[in-house]
Amino acid sequence: MSAHDSLHFRILEDIAHELSGDINFPTCMDAALLVRNTLKDPFANIDRVVRVVSVEPLISSKLLRLANSVAYNPSGKTISDLGTAIGRIGFDSVRTISLAVAMDQMLKSRNLAQYESIAHHAWTHSLTVAAIARVLARRIGRINPEDAMMAGLVHDIGVFYLLYRAAEYPDYRSNPEAMMELLCGWHEGIGESLLHALGIPERIIEAISDHDRLCNIETPCSVRDVLYFANLLAGGDREWMGENGDADSQELREADRARYQDLVQEAEDDIHELRSALGIRP
Repeated sequence: MSAHDSLHFRILEDIAHELSGDINFPTCMDAALLVRNTLKDPFANIDRVVRVVSVEPLISSKLLRLANSVAYNPSGKTISDLGTAIGRIGFDSVRTISLAVAMDQMLKSRNLAQYESIAHHAWTHSLTVAAIARVLARRIGRINPEDAMMAGLVHDIGVFYLLYRAAEYPDYRSNPEAMMELLCGWHEGIGESLLHALGIPERIIEAISDHDRLCNIETPCSVRDVLYFANLLAGGDREWMGENGDADSQELREADRARYQDLVQEAEDDIHELRSALGIRP
């Protein structure tokens, strides 16, 4: 039994209650979910998506920034119209960027100052996994790159949500040992429950729930394979904790990164683009 079991029980009970009803999220996440639900409609058009996105100015501004980035605007002609921006970057990017903005905002809670380092490592790891997964999917050609990127982005969402919620409890704010115990023990289970509650597609949830089991990295053929390989190249699940693992696993990971250096470099370009669009510091 852990010395913090009673503390964990209290927050986990509160979270279980939330997941069965109204989830405690910042405004941006509510907007991102509204965008996602709108885009689920096969008859959704740009005008309708613009109306939904416009509800959250922060998401709107990030989408405009992305549409004016070099990747989407090689001519250098700046646009300021949201409808044109959405038409330029596509609905899949709108869905991904909206969720990324919401997750970034979740980690900017004033209560998280004590755990800024953990939050920063977790977010950097997720962005890296998402970018590598998208590059892998593009190269393979049989897997939707935005599905792969979405899986990478949210595969550790339980870490972000637990950080965000636990920081609201005074007992966790000044107790790093209890916080890390909570994250390590419960982020996977809470994350999967959260993804179901948010209505994330089942194919992505299944890939995430199995992403730490050995997969085919020579000829990946599913989102799960791609996510496993991307997570491996990004440092593994302990990377966000600032841990490198044992010497043997670290050596193997460095060998894999060297072997797929061109892929990692392409992913780093994608990470730079995503960071730039979101206005995230390195």
